[in-house]
Amino acid sequence: MSSPKIFIFAPVHRMGASYKAYDVLEESGAEILYGSASWSTPQGNNEDEMIAMAAGADALTGGSIKSSPITARVMDSAPELRIVAKCSIGVDDVDVDAATERGILVTHGPTESNWSGVAEGTMAMMLTLLKKVRERDENVKKGGWRDPSLQGISLGRHQDGYAGITVGIVGLGRIGRRFADLLAPWRVRILTCDPYVEESEFIRVNAERVDLPTLLKESDVVSLHVVLNSETHHQIGAEQLAQMKPSAVLINTARGGVVDTAALAKALEGGRIAAAALDVCEVEPLPADSPLLKLGHKILLSPHMASSNLDGGLKQGIIWANHAVLEAMAGKVPEHVYNKEVIPKWIERFGGRKIL
Repeated sequence: MSSPKIFIFAPVHRMGASYKAYDVLEESGAEILYGSASWSTPQGNNEDEMIAMAAGADALTGGSIKSSPITARVMDSAPELRIVAKCSIGVDDVDVDAATERGILVTHGPTESNWSGVAEGTMAMMLTLLKKVRERDENVKKGGWRDPSLQGISLGRHQDGYAGITVGIVGLGRIGRRFADLLAPWRVRILTCDPYVEESEFIRVNAERVDLPTLLKESDVVSLHVVLNSETHHQIGAEQLAQMKPSAVLINTARGGVVDTAALAKALEGGRIAAAALDVCEVEPLPADSPLLKLGHKILLSPHMASSNLDGGLKQGIIWANHAVLEAMAGKVPEHVYNKEVIPKWIERFGGRKIL
């Protein structure tokens, strides 16, 4: 009997000098095959290469991959495929519907080290824009001092009458809620938009529940925390940007495809909004000819690593994904299944059947 096969399509090795990300899989006795995508560059193998590498696999696992999602064709190259285990929160690079149709589990890694890191990164980006941190540093290093144009914006309301700003949070999942929690001591007005969240969650974070047009119209900061799917693709485009205040800033630490890049570049160039901060882009890494690179201080860019902190980030997510793979290969349903509706079909196919 041949050894089971695990294809790690986007390995994430650099999570600490002493941390061996995939030792537990390598020591399991399974055949391990590594793809060329990585944490440093999500551009890896193309679909045909992925199909060849995934052929006959029992499990697929890895981080984000932008060059080729885990498509139905990739899955069909592995008739006994049990699981696609992501170590990240998002599964937008997996055809989840195709996996469900085929009785394949998709798991993800909504670890606190990951999602809380994104919320903290969002806060850092917001403060950098509102307090003009980059501009002040640059001015001093060039010999300047106290330029009136470098005055910042206060966030919270003051006892002396200052009303404070309004922060709009689009998406009140784990990250959106943590961002709201971080804002609480600042005494800002919080607006939130999420049609899939219970009313009690809005009350818990002391936020007003509004629709998206109202949020865009009234917010000084708009922060995006939604998953990327057919509903949220280009959720923020030219029409939505036109609804925002000219003085407002947009922050996207969700997924690049949530924002229409071309529309955002035009809005910033034309002064339709004041500034934007992006941890994520529609194409990653950002192309050298991207108009976003020509906008100076109107835009703050980060290489999709808002969640990346020492002893945090994806490290725990890799542990979860590895465990999910081993559990599935032991015929058990692991935790953190994203497509829960597939579980009965999966149990019928693989339940109790150990291959390790």
